[in-house]
Amino acid sequence: MLDISSRVRVHVETLLAAQNDMGVCDAFEQNAPVGKPDAMNAPHPPKVAGIDSTVPAPAHTVAPSSPAPSAVTTGPGALLQDRLAGWVSDLTTLHELTERLARTGTLADALQELLRAGAALVGARRGLVVLEPADSLGPRSTIGLGLAQADLGHIETVPRGSMPYGDLLDAPVGPPGGVREIVRPDLFAEDGLDPRHREVAHRLGYAASYALPLSTDAAGRLGAAVWLYDEPAEPVERQRHLVGLYARYAGEHLARLLEVERTRVCMATISEELLPSRLPRVSGVQLAARHRTGPRGGGDWYDALPLPDAALGVAVGSVTGSGPSAVAAMGRLRASLRAYAVMEGEDPVAVLSDLELLLRLTEPARSATALFAYVEPALHKVTLAGAGHSPPLLIGERRTEFVETSVSAPLGMLACWEAPSVEVQAEPGETVLLYTDGLLQRTDDPMDRAFARLHAAAAGVPRAKRRDPDALVDHVLRTVLPDGLDSADSEEDVVLLAARFE
Repeated sequence: MLDISSRVRVHVETLLAAQNDMGVCDAFEQNAPVGKPDAMNAPHPPKVAGIDSTVPAPAHTVAPSSPAPSAVTTGPGALLQDRLAGWVSDLTTLHELTERLARTGTLADALQELLRAGAALVGARRGLVVLEPADSLGPRSTIGLGLAQADLGHIETVPRGSMPYGDLLDAPVGPPGGVREIVRPDLFAEDGLDPRHREVAHRLGYAASYALPLSTDAAGRLGAAVWLYDEPAEPVERQRHLVGLYARYAGEHLARLLEVERTRVCMATISEELLPSRLPRVSGVQLAARHRTGPRGGGDWYDALPLPDAALGVAVGSVTGSGPSAVAAMGRLRASLRAYAVMEGEDPVAVLSDLELLLRLTEPARSATALFAYVEPALHKVTLAGAGHSPPLLIGERRTEFVETSVSAPLGMLACWEAPSVEVQAEPGETVLLYTDGLLQRTDDPMDRAFARLHAAAAGVPRAKRRDPDALVDHVLRTVLPDGLDSADSEEDVVLLAARFE
């Protein structure tokens, strides 16, 4: 027995015999004590036999060269010390890579990180991951590393059965915990290689591949990852062991993100279904709307419905909270407002008063903001009332200004809500823009600066776009929320509704 430290004792002969059969990681896993070695808490040692995760591995695997005679050290202690350093380095590398994967918050980012880490572990330069859950509930996608979208398109023209990911995805799911890898060390040396696969591999410049399934015991098959080598090559046993450990952890992480993505899509779909499927066509006025919802689903909504006497009712509002309960409350509130608008739409104050009474009686723990406008297209006249809502914008050739509305509390905040209505006389070609507070809050600016940004965006709409309400709302949305803030995963919903008078 060789005494390395008081807490780490490894039988040298047993270790050397084991590592010849299974590699250094497995040998130490079976012979190491249950407690964590002190070396794991020390700064990272030199990566003697490990992989530097910060530097990509070479494009192909090269057999390790024999050490120089001067570097050969006799004695079992030096050999064991070298093996131990390699073991610690491998575990440190896996820890760093899994930490980076755990920090990803979206499915797309996690798939990219999986490809980068796997490429470093197996010594490849490029790869692709095919997300195709076995339950067929989606989402389904293909993401590449070092491959352009056109390259992925070429790969998808290859018959599915000829690609390694096709074999993994179409094969029956193996036993729990089992890993089925597909190694193709020299594609062009294979006699039965599909001609189309040979053509695509030659065009894209890869000659070998290594593939692993992505799965969990609970969720089953999630997809498959394939790494591509520029020259004939294959990962060595230690690399396969490390990437197999990483893939098992990645599968669990991807399964969690997949559930989050499905929930987000489900909430967004429900929110959209509770909103108008299309805007009505009313003579004398053109309508356009945009809706952006957060990952959990929110309570922002809009509506537009024809009313008697060739009038039009438009409304926007926001229910407090987020998630399924807020979405359900939004649907109930919008449906109730439609009924009140049909009965007494010419009096916006009465419409909101009825809505406030309903909210207070049926959902006393919830509040909401709302703005309802009774539009008379023939007269270019708008009569509106708001309950704790931001004032609309009037956008025209000669003016861009906020409509002055009376200050009022949100619905459900007071024992009895009431506020005076406001009349707005629009000119032909002018647009009334209604919006929710999420448009201002997503800017992360103070409210006064957010209002100034919205006013500047509306005033800067090009003349040609002022004639098209769809172009106008798109311009305002992109200007107020640049750099993808309009589609970012924010807790705040965004609604814009524009009505342009002809």
